[in-house]
Amino acid sequence: MSNHEKVNYIELPARDLTATKTFFTKLFDWHFTDYGPEYTAFSNSGIEGGFFKSDLTSVTQKGSALIVLYSDDLEATLAKIEAFPTTSICQPIFHFPGGRRFHFLDPNGNEFAVWSDVGIEVA
Repeated sequence: MSNHEKVNYIELPARDLTATKTFFTKLFDWHFTDYGPEYTAFSNSGIEGGFFKSDLTSVTQKGSALIVLYSDDLEATLAKIEAFPTTSICQPIFHFPGGRRFHFLDPNGNEFAVWSDVGIEVA
């Protein structure tokens, strides 16, 4: 399959690159490569991307795209995120057609979601 004109990379703002790397490495095993003091690239996440130094945040209420992660065990992923001191759950688990999901804010205030179809009966 050709990668021509396919989504290839995403970039997100981050106030604190060190906290960002710690969070995503410990919780999701993402890998990081620094490119100077104001940019870090990530891999091992499903799609490659990076975080750039900025006071801005990426949240859906401001019209940003939502990055959605998949989980084989939604409750276990939720518990890992809730146990991390610099994050917050901004939308608890809810059902939607095809699965369940929740939304959280990373240490920078960027909104992400985690979804799962495990345990959902298909009609």
